[in-house]
Amino acid sequence: MSIPSPDGDDPVHIGTDPAAFEAFYRRHVETIGRFVARRVNDPHTAADLTAEVFLAVIESAAGYRADRGSEVAWIFGVARNVIAAEHRRVARQLRASGRAAGRRLLDADDIARIEERIDAESAARRTYQALRGLPERTRALLELVAVDGLSMAEAAGALGMSPVAARVRLHRARRAVRLALTHPDSALV
Repeated sequence: MSIPSPDGDDPVHIGTDPAAFEAFYRRHVETIGRFVARRVNDPHTAADLTAEVFLAVIESAAGYRADRGSEVAWIFGVARNVIAAEHRRVARQLRASGRAAGRRLLDADDIARIEERIDAESAARRTYQALRGLPERTRALLELVAVDGLSMAEAAGALGMSPVAARVRLHRARRAVRLALTHPDSALV
């Protein structure tokens, strides 16, 4: 059973109702665009991945269950999966061919807008580089709460962990980051 989102739209219907999808898209496109821009450097890739997130949302909409987490947690979970799949795909392709291939063409306005978004998120990318020493799921939890603004329960839901476990991991991650920021040559744990 799903619970409608705060504005009355039920995410379950976005896969079959174009008006519901349009409202959902408008509600989340900027947030997801920023989420993607913080994780990639290329405007073409950022545009493609943002579109892929919404295609994945359409494909999985029928399976949305509010009892597993909020609409926001769900879409961030989908976005994380899309970005992770892209990173795996690129790694496989680089190993196989030694180069990345195939980019769709963007017009100059698209590139300028995406480059602005990437530039605006450069500080966040530097922060991510500083946090590479944290375990992946702990780092993802910290990102979802501190950077993307999800509640502890939403972030836990997006990562498939209990809120209690998430709270403990987040406390340890923050302590490790504070230590790393005050002593740059110490390793994050």
